[in-house]
Amino acid sequence: MADEFELKKQICDIGKRMYDRRMVAANDGNLSVRLNEHEFLCTPTGVSKGFMTPECICKVDEKGNVLQANGTFRPSSEIKMHLRVYEKRPDVGAVVHAHPVFATVFAVAGIPLTQPITAEAVIALGCVPIAAYGTPSTVEIPDNVEKYLSDYEAVLLEHHGALTWSADLLSAYFKMESMEFYAELLYRTKMLGGQRELDKAAVERLYEIRRQSNRPDR
Repeated sequence: MADEFELKKQICDIGKRMYDRRMVAANDGNLSVRLNEHEFLCTPTGVSKGFMTPECICKVDEKGNVLQANGTFRPSSEIKMHLRVYEKRPDVGAVVHAHPVFATVFAVAGIPLTQPITAEAVIALGCVPIAAYGTPSTVEIPDNVEKYLSDYEAVLLEHHGALTWSADLLSAYFKMESMEFYAELLYRTKMLGGQRELDKAAVERLYEIRRQSNRPDR
């Protein structure tokens, strides 16, 4: 694994990509990376993801206690959501939370991303369910997300945004990109009067490709 400073730089780079792609606005969203069983790097509260520097990044333990924070920087209050993912999925190395426009539209509308309209979406993401609404910064969101962690790679957060997780930060971010692209395609095809779904046999073949690819995800 890269050293801590390199990981902090990567968090800042991914944060800027999210900001530039309008996946977050102002100070929205948060990212985290697992260092080991007891230590995690995470983005600070009250800082735009587009303007972070490595000095902004905080370190916490598995209980959310602050191990390192420079100056007035403090971990995002939503670190509880990230830590629940790490607790239940020891194979996960990074978590990304964002508010991408199209995916969040579906989250607000209460519509999960489950329609198989492209091969890439089936292979990269599978189904994306919706976790019930929870009050930000409380354990309500982690509790509502938990039941999806064992079988999915991404989840919409009702009236909130989206959450993805994977073995490393870049992979977790790419899942967020893939989900947003899938959501935009689905939205636009609905505007054209409806989408044509892949048939059941095609979906089964795609899932077989997914299983044979030795992907680390569920």
